[in-house]
Amino acid sequence: MAEKELLVSQDQYLKSGIHIGTKFRTKYMARFIYKTRPDGLSVLNLQEIDERIKVAAQFLAQYESEDILIVSRRENGWKGVKLFGELTGAKTFPGRYPPGVMTNPNLNKFIEPKIVLVTDVWPDKNAVIDAVKIGIPVLAMCDTNNQCNNIDLVIPSNNKGKKSLGLFFYILTREVLRAKGKLKPDEELKQTIEDFTEE
Repeated sequence: MAEKELLVSQDQYLKSGIHIGTKFRTKYMARFIYKTRPDGLSVLNLQEIDERIKVAAQFLAQYESEDILIVSRRENGWKGVKLFGELTGAKTFPGRYPPGVMTNPNLNKFIEPKIVLVTDVWPDKNAVIDAVKIGIPVLAMCDTNNQCNNIDLVIPSNNKGKKSLGLFFYILTREVLRAKGKLKPDEELKQTIEDFTEE
């Protein structure tokens, strides 16, 4: 695998465990699985992960920041999600997403995003259902055990681990800012991967 083509070094990806899936695999995710380890855990294809993060960043960068919504019920993603929001201007929903936030104008938390990214399809299903109702694209981090119906862009990744989620939001933030011209093509974020990672 050519190092220079990856968004971060292969070593950084491997250290974060972004490629380590679960023992359960769905038919939806089979095409992203590189192999199954002797302990039964599925291993995701690192190049697919890297490629999909690139696509997700390019896709998100086409939208005004305030039209993007990032949802994460998983606590391990909260720090990364919040920092992504601070640095890009996107709306974020760390914690439980109550149904109707995008569909019921009478709610005081009502928002009208044009694109949604969820860290896990299952705990974030309310956001996925709302997005489908109003017909906006849904991007989702999907582990080997996820279903992918109603998802417009599947980003294969370990969506449970702190380090994996921290690295994902670090890369996504940097790539979105580069695509929007707010960072030079080779410029790095002032924040570190640790700043995006839950303690």
